Amino acid sequence: MPNIKSAIKRVKTSEAANAQNIAQKNEMRTAVKRAMTAKENNAENVDALVSEAVKNVDKAAKKNLVHTNKAARMKSRLMSK
Repeated sequence: MPNIKSAIKRVKTSEAANAQNIAQKNEMRTAVKRAMTAKENNAENVDALVSEAVKNVDKAAKKNLVHTNKAARMKSRLMSK
């Protein structure tokens, strides 16, 4: 643990930001998995789940949680299936 006040604050803020980033990435992955399984099972609410997944992927790409090319690839896979 650092001794300098600003370094202590920086550790706390980076831990909080890391927790938020992990939560958002997990939310994105869950939305993509839900949409994929709904497409495989021919569920009724596929369009809503796909649009939610695309929205989550776009948000993660905007915050640089995933690379823009990976986000595009994920969206393409969602749309094609």
